[in-house]
Amino acid sequence: MHTYSKGINMTCFPSVNSRMPRNGKGAEQGVALVITLLTLSLITALSIGMVIAFSSQTLIGGYYRNYRGAFYAADSGLNIARQKAGAQLQAAMPTVFSMPPANATACAAPATVTVGTDYATRTSLNTGTASQSWSEKFNISNATIQPATALPGVNTYTCTYSYDITAIGSAQGTEQQTVEETGKISVVVNGAAAPQSLSFAYFGAFVDQYPPGTGPLVPGTMTGPMFTNQAWEFMASIPPWTAPYIFTDPVGQVNSQVDYWDSHWGQHWSSASSWGSGANLVAPTFDQGLQLNQTAVTLLPSSFNQEEAVVNGLGNVSGWSASDATTGLPSLTNVSNSAVNWSSSTTSGVFAKQGSSAVACGTKPTPCIAGGGFVVEGTANVELLPSGATAQVYKITQGSTVTTITVDPAANGGVGTTVISNGVTSQTLNGVPYDAVTSQASTMLYVDGTMYFHGPGEGQGAVQDNAMITLTSKGDAIATGDVLYKTEPVTVPLDTLVPGVGNQVLGIFTGSGSFITQNTQADQNIQVDGSIATILPGHPPSCDGHNGGQLSYGHVNTINNVGGMVQSCIYAADVNAENTWFDRRFTARPGFAPPWFPQTALTIGGPSNSNPQPASYQRIQWLSKSSQ
Repeated sequence: MHTYSKGINMTCFPSVNSRMPRNGKGAEQGVALVITLLTLSLITALSIGMVIAFSSQTLIGGYYRNYRGAFYAADSGLNIARQKAGAQLQAAMPTVFSMPPANATACAAPATVTVGTDYATRTSLNTGTASQSWSEKFNISNATIQPATALPGVNTYTCTYSYDITAIGSAQGTEQQTVEETGKISVVVNGAAAPQSLSFAYFGAFVDQYPPGTGPLVPGTMTGPMFTNQAWEFMASIPPWTAPYIFTDPVGQVNSQVDYWDSHWGQHWSSASSWGSGANLVAPTFDQGLQLNQTAVTLLPSSFNQEEAVVNGLGNVSGWSASDATTGLPSLTNVSNSAVNWSSSTTSGVFAKQGSSAVACGTKPTPCIAGGGFVVEGTANVELLPSGATAQVYKITQGSTVTTITVDPAANGGVGTTVISNGVTSQTLNGVPYDAVTSQASTMLYVDGTMYFHGPGEGQGAVQDNAMITLTSKGDAIATGDVLYKTEPVTVPLDTLVPGVGNQVLGIFTGSGSFITQNTQADQNIQVDGSIATILPGHPPSCDGHNGGQLSYGHVNTINNVGGMVQSCIYAADVNAENTWFDRRFTARPGFAPPWFPQTALTIGGPSNSNPQPASYQRIQWLSKSSQ
């Protein structure tokens, strides 16, 4: 069966064909608006992001700018305060001074520094040519200046202050930065030169003749006043001489230039405190400065005759004659056989001034020891060692003869005893050797020949507490082992005085030989404490390599000395490093020195009008506290 459709009039409806897509494109016409709106939204978002980013960058940049401005303001303020503190200390130095300087009065008081109050409130840095610069301010929140220690030179002294300064800086914003610095401010004080008589123990190091081209100084740490009547010579680091040069006190010389040696042993003269670069750099550390063109030290004849000091305890009698039968060496007797007097034909033995009468002994009971010590005829080996709490022992070996002398000033109810033994006989004398110049118990041991000397063993004390000794040799003075103080007077390596230390002091002197280290110790190091002098004022040696200097027999790795080293000449020695820890009692205590030690007239400042030089600065630590 078929179905038929009902007829419809198509003209009554709109054209269906007009809604039909043409080639499939008609359906995309509504998407364009959506895409446009999305793109506009994206651009808007990006624009907002960029505005926010640029705003943040501007804010960050502004903050960083103010941060850095505040930091630089604090650092600049700290520099201003430090410089002003130095200027105030320089201006407040005493108008007159004397040498050695007295620490209590030689340096300006820390209270003269007022930067802590001067800059307590905000101070602008925008003055003068900086008036149009970025606005910065600072204030000082702390300025601590410690009292100074006066370190004497030859024609000068130096006041060194420790400081701690804190500065707070700000710029245009609210940001603040804090910077703290610690260090040292040094002021060198000069004065019109004036001759003074001082012991050579005043020096940490002194060299009279140091001709150009002699050779560089052995490197090491050297403290105390250093001076040469010619010019110092320093070297680059060349194995095995690799220790740095460190000088903690003023270093002076007469010449206008220093002799620097490069790594190829070439010489270079310069007035600067360093020379070269790289492997050829020679840059000693001069904590208290290098002073050129100084007045020479005048070497006048010595004030003491060490042989005479043995006889009379004075050593300074004008016209004294060693051959005088009553007051000279013939008045000495052999300590092992008091019936035997010294004579010019004597070749060995130990002699002293021994009293057997009330006239000779004075207030001391008979028999007694008179005079200042002992004369040893001929070459001798001398061992120093302490005994108990107060006794000093001298063990003197000549061939097969051993003489032991024990000096105890505290024994015998304070009168003291001198006990002499040769292994066969022994005698006890009342009293002890005596320095009639200083009125102190002191001992001069004069060896009329070559003297070998040492302590009881490596690292062991040799010089008793409060023992005052000078070893004098007519020939060479040869150290064959450590010679140490039982109690060291200064700390090592800081080289500061030990509080309450006694009068123990050792002088080693030869006016015609040299000081020689003949090291027999396993570690190849040797330490000899005391002030060492190989100089005869008024009688300069020939400096031919054999006298008036310091030498070594065999290799020595390191020589240490607590005291000082004074010499007429300077020679080459097989030594890698040498350190001197200056005995600061020699400058801190007026007149303190080894007994009957050679003296000279030093042309040094004062009392005279002072001429303080501009302060110098040594920064030890710099700290930005805001970044912690």
